[in-house]
Amino acid sequence: MSGCDASVLLDGASGEKTAAANNNSLRGFEVIDSIKSQLESSCPGVVSCADILAVAARDSVAALGGPSWTVQLGRRDSTTASFSAASTNIPSPLSDLSVLISNFSSKGFTTNEMVALSGAHTIGQARCTVFRNRIYNETNIDSSFATSLKANCSTSGGDDNLAPLDVTSPEAFDNAYFTNLLSQKGLLHSDQQLFNGGSTDSQVKAYSSNLTSFRTDFANAMVKMETLARLRAQVARSGPTAEKPIESWLRYMSTPHLHSSLGCDASLLLDPSPTIDSEKNALPNANSTRGFEVIDQIKSEVDKACGRPVVSCADILAVAARDSVVALGGPTWKVKLGRRDSTTASRTAAEADLPSPFSDLPELISGFKKHGLNEKDLVVLSGGHTLGFAQCGTFKNRTYNETYNINPNFAQKLRSSCPPNGGDRNLAPLDPTPARFDIAYFTNLKYKKGLLHSDQQLFSGGSTDNLVKTYSSNPQAFWRDFAKSMVKMGNIKPLTGNQGQVRLNCRMAN
Repeated sequence: MSGCDASVLLDGASGEKTAAANNNSLRGFEVIDSIKSQLESSCPGVVSCADILAVAARDSVAALGGPSWTVQLGRRDSTTASFSAASTNIPSPLSDLSVLISNFSSKGFTTNEMVALSGAHTIGQARCTVFRNRIYNETNIDSSFATSLKANCSTSGGDDNLAPLDVTSPEAFDNAYFTNLLSQKGLLHSDQQLFNGGSTDSQVKAYSSNLTSFRTDFANAMVKMETLARLRAQVARSGPTAEKPIESWLRYMSTPHLHSSLGCDASLLLDPSPTIDSEKNALPNANSTRGFEVIDQIKSEVDKACGRPVVSCADILAVAARDSVVALGGPTWKVKLGRRDSTTASRTAAEADLPSPFSDLPELISGFKKHGLNEKDLVVLSGGHTLGFAQCGTFKNRTYNETYNINPNFAQKLRSSCPPNGGDRNLAPLDPTPARFDIAYFTNLKYKKGLLHSDQQLFSGGSTDNLVKTYSSNPQAFWRDFAKSMVKMGNIKPLTGNQGQVRLNCRMAN
């Protein structure tokens, strides 16, 4: 309990698992054991349990629809635990507001940070014993809410019976927790204290009506909390190298990566050579795909941590795509690992397989279908154009000649940086928020503001119009379907077993 040191994972009668705030409440230790076991099989003695906890917390929040944040790595695990320190330092569910403020302040947190972190109670459950007094004896509780809880939490017995901390959506990371407090539906005494006529009322109101503000402040507070008195090695072997490179990778290469994943073998990464006709020179990729040096950096750090080339470049690409989408506010999904790297590349195949920015809808549908992807996959994966940029040469004809399906003000704006002659490499964003994973791409299509001809084809009186309408008004549907399609696309013709190789250098075959 002296910081983010995984002391809570240590077994034993005097361990922190049996502290009052944790006893019969904390769960999922076997999940951490499983993650640790799998990491040890690949990188023995490298990744600490403390780092696993920190990353698992971030990814779990993201998986349930919450924000992401950069996790600094390099923690070391404690060798001891303290029952008494845990009992003293962990906020009690019976605490009044003044005690909560004091506890958080002693760790360097502001009142606003306390409220934001308490918003984690938007997910999870609590035991009857910690809210029994509230539902039977407190007056600042909605009467119908109290009655519903009494059905599963009698005046005596049933101490371990569970109730959701957020009665509205206990498995979604949203701001319903704060909305509940406004209606006196906080499950715990300590929850309702945040909205009970005190100094935190205004912050609860703010978060209840502004989900974006809550997500931002929660992520910032988690970064701050993760730095509490952590144990660091002099040189942290699992150092903080992956997060920023991965985010940079997606900013530069998100869309080409999605396209090049049609056959997830990292063939795109191979440089030209006497025997390699590089896919980097294929028409959809030339002077467009970039950020290869970021992949080189990730590969170097992973191989260093594992002591040898264990992880393929293909797996690095797949994980980087997933984590980068999350880092920029999008969904997460499970990435199957074990891919192998190709030993060859084919510019001809890339030009035949990769969607052209000049394609009409039937051509797009046919191109995706031959890889086992349907129209929904086409539309939702095209939503990857919510990130990144395109070169003038790919949208010049649309800007000057497609007057029938382009917003005239939008076209005029594009012409200022994309002249009729020259400037082919000048860039324009694929949507108004090119570094944020959202639904603005689909909203733009409805107003004829798709940057590429192939983009606008998805909303041009054809069979995909309804899907565009759906995703433009329902980000949760887009997130869900995008994640499913990414899993589906990630399973297209991977090299496994003895096929291919694990490259020593992502730019060349061994």
